[in-house]
Amino acid sequence: MNNNQQDGRKRKNVQIGFLVEIVEKQNQRSGELTEGLVKRILTNSSTHPHGIKVKLDTGEVGRVKRVILEE
Repeated sequence: MNNNQQDGRKRKNVQIGFLVEIVEKQNQRSGELTEGLVKRILTNSSTHPHGIKVKLDTGEVGRVKRVILEE
């Protein structure tokens, strides 16, 4: 991971309004990522081995693979 990314497995790194890349349930095999802004955080625990589950402002739900930090 480079300097402008954070681990999506820790809830403290994911906040509402953050730009993230998620993998949706149907894309888990292919690993296709969807980029968007976090609208809701769906995972209650502080960490999750596959990524914190979020809902994007566009309605997609998936697990955060990367948090993209603004320069």
